[in-house]
Order: sequence, then C-alpha cells, then structure tokens
Amino acid sequence: MTGSSRADTISKDTALCMSLSGRPGNAGTRFHNFLYNELGLDFVYKAFTTTDITAAVAGIRALGIRGCAISMPWKEDVIPLVDELDASAAAIESVNTIVNDAGRLRAYNTDYSALRLLLRSHDVPTDLAVAVLGSGGMAKAAVAAVRDEGFAAVTVVARNPATGPALADKYGAAYAATMGDLRPGLILNASPVGMSGGPDAAAMPVPSEAVAAAEVVFDVIHLPSETPLIRHARELGRRVIHGGEVAALQAAEQFTLYTGVALTDDQITRARAFSQGG
Repeated sequence: MTGSSRADTISKDTALCMSLSGRPGNAGTRFHNFLYNELGLDFVYKAFTTTDITAAVAGIRALGIRGCAISMPWKEDVIPLVDELDASAAAIESVNTIVNDAGRLRAYNTDYSALRLLLRSHDVPTDLAVAVLGSGGMAKAAVAAVRDEGFAAVTVVARNPATGPALADKYGAAYAATMGDLRPGLILNASPVGMSGGPDAAAMPVPSEAVAAAEVVFDVIHLPSETPLIRHARELGRRVIHGGEVAALQAAEQFTLYTGVALTDDQITRARAFSQGG
C-alpha cells in the first residue's frame, strides 16, 4: 500500500482493528496505521469510545473486527464478555487487548510485558522501594510487573478502600490510602491523575517531597506526552520513564497479535515518533 492513498486501498476485505477508551486519542490510531501503510498490510485502525461496553464487545464479534485495544475504564469489565483469557490477562485479571479469531474472542494484557521490559531496559534497581499509585487495571499490571521483576518492598497507594487493599493482598504488597510519609525510590503512577481530559489533568498524584526523594519516576500516562508528574520529576533531576514508552511497546505487541508481523526496534521507534505528531 506504500505510495497509495487510503481511499485507493480500503475495500470490503480490509481488516478493521480498533480501540475502546473512555478518552480516546490519536496516538494508537497513528501508530498502527503508519505501520500498516509502511508494511503494505490491508488493515485500518480507528479509535472509539462507548457508553455500552457490552454492546461494543458484541460488535467486535458480530462485525468481524480483528482486534481491539481496551483502555480505562473497561479493562476488568470486558473479562466476562470474551471467550478466553490468555495467561497474560488471566494472571492479573485485567485486559487491554482482544483478538477475534473467526468469532472467538481471546483477551490479552500487553501492558504487563511492556512495563517489565521498561523496568529492565532502564536498569531500575530492584532493591528500590516501590509505590504503585492506583488500583485499577493498569495498576494490576504494574504491581505484577514489579513483583515479577524482583522488587521486594512494594506499596499500593490507592484511595479506594476496597480495591486498594485487595490488590495489595493479591501480590503480597503493603497498602496505604495516601503517600503520607512514604518516600520510595521508585514512584510508578498507574492512576488517572495527570491524564489529559480528566478532572485531575493539572494535578500531581504525589507531593513534591516524594518526587524529590525518589530515584526513578515512572508515569504510565501517555496523554499528555509529559504529565505534571514527569515534568516536575525532570525539573528535580530525577530519572523518568514516561507513558509514551509504555504505549509504544504494548501497541507493538498488539500489532503482532493482530497481524502476525513482528516489528523491529527501528519500526517501533519510527511509528512511536509518528504517533506523537497528532
């Protein structure tokens, strides 16, 4: 398809992939379509939101949509709506990817593997104490990732008095409702605080004193490209890992699940750069 317009190439046989998000953006759409075009694949990708997740997932099956990325707030809600959970999703009871094979929906979690890879590639010392902020689907992936990477001192920091302690108990972590006097070496934000379009878009999820005391600050949010937390951490000279890196790696794994094509590091880098352009 390289060199052709999309209007020339999209047909009744073109495979559709999509995303479902409470606050959809353009990054995933640009990432996937850039690679479809470059690799000459007869696919197209579109972002959606919904007020009826049950009907939306039924539509994936009924319309033969090849794959769907699942974002907040539905990473747990879709579990009873699919036919099968891959081990990556079953282990943490959270889904971010659905693959449709001839009407059978299999769910995966590519966030988990992306988080583990980034902790390793950034050489984050496993002897650091960790605070994982949040208790939703992404927080589940984050707590499982730090545990499986060998971090021993982990605290789940979450306001929800039900899901926070439950997540901590599941993985043998400590629990705190707020940061309080905690000063971990690694802060990993898996909450929506700082996300574009949300009620706390301009806020930081932890006090400045905690950021100053940290060695590494990891924010999984990719919209905006630099959250208030990441911006403040940079100002203080902390090492940072930002959500754009998570988004690119988990999207690359999704791409392979949908198309069967494994991407090179160079392709991922260029698609990520393109995805951040709009």
